[in-house]
Amino acid sequence: MMGWRGRIGFLVPPGNPTVEPEMAQLVPKGVSLHFTRMVAHGETGTHAGQEDRNRTQIEHLPENVALLAMVKPDVIVMAHTATSYTLGKAGEAELVARMEQMHGIPFITAFGSVLAALAHLRVERVAYATPYNEQTTLRGKAHLEAYGLNVVSHGILPNVTNIYDETPERAYTLGRQVDHPDAQALFLSGVGMPTVGAIKPLESDLGKPVLSSATAMMWNALRIIGVNNSAEDGGLLLSGAAPGAPGRT
Repeated sequence: MMGWRGRIGFLVPPGNPTVEPEMAQLVPKGVSLHFTRMVAHGETGTHAGQEDRNRTQIEHLPENVALLAMVKPDVIVMAHTATSYTLGKAGEAELVARMEQMHGIPFITAFGSVLAALAHLRVERVAYATPYNEQTTLRGKAHLEAYGLNVVSHGILPNVTNIYDETPERAYTLGRQVDHPDAQALFLSGVGMPTVGAIKPLESDLGKPVLSSATAMMWNALRIIGVNNSAEDGGLLLSGAAPGAPGRT
């Protein structure tokens, strides 16, 4: 049987080429991955129209979740961080509760997974890096702060034409630029910009935990289905190392 240790379902933006290969890079043996595309219109991966695409994805989410539920996953992951920024704290909580009630399957978001991962690492002060425009970045910063996190530094990847054309090397450079001595961890937001290849080099060079939406949602999904495996490319979060960020007060 496929997924003899567990099945993880992902809801992916329609033009995103990054989620499937990065999840395949992190998933342990015996866990199967299943993907459904969300509904959005217009050119994908661009700053222009992102908010409209987010709202379209939210509008059509129940039908997408119903399709994904047919493979009987043990958990469903909404693999799009910025949609949570559009929803806001109350809207995201309502969506999660509604999807779980409709299908009886645990439903998590990329952003909710980041929050869970930061709590696991005992992080209170975070540096926040994004490939978004300023408006979406500031909305995400406010969303982090709404959950009591102190965003000590934030920054935007310059000269983005299309998020889906970005590279781990550019994610690494962004992380180095945005990190701050007061930050206990660095968070690379978004699942379109490839980040998995940048996690270990950044942790090595910065000397602190580095997580991305991608590593956080895999860690959280595995935690929920009860699979305790490490992934070398996932950094400290997925290494199985003891939690606890440096400099915690």
